[in-house]
Amino acid sequence: MKCPGCGYLEDRVIDSRATKEGSAIRRRRECLKCAQRFTTYEEIELGVLFVIKRDGRREPFDRSKLWGGIRRAAEKRPIPAAMLEAVVDRVESRLRESGLGEVRSEAIGEEVMAELRAIDEVAYVRFASVYRHFQDASQFMDEVQSLRAGGPVGEAEGPGGDLPRED
Repeated sequence: MKCPGCGYLEDRVIDSRATKEGSAIRRRRECLKCAQRFTTYEEIELGVLFVIKRDGRREPFDRSKLWGGIRRAAEKRPIPAAMLEAVVDRVESRLRESGLGEVRSEAIGEEVMAELRAIDEVAYVRFASVYRHFQDASQFMDEVQSLRAGGPVGEAEGPGGDLPRED
């Protein structure tokens, strides 16, 4: 592993522990040249999952895009980063467990909205406003009123509700 400080290629592992419910290993390393410490993660490489965008384009699933959208929605909210990371983990797990090689971006958005709705109303509405392309304040207010009423919001069915099932 290349040291991020000096670029030296040799290090020693100081600590290893399982993360993400055992699906990854976190390793704490120390460079043998400059003694800088850094962390690496080791995960099983899974098959490529493609996202079908609204315009029909297909692109590989990018976990960092999912993380970025959720992080922006939760910006300045009292939500621990670990909780947001767990949302990303759950959504990605459900997508991969669906057994499909391709997933529509709409299904991913609905999964995220269901997760955020359960965690933080403000983060949920922020994400929904971007995801559903609210055009005016009335759409925003409709979403907030549905949220307050406790009824179904938009088209979300709850976590896992929008992914196709194979019977």
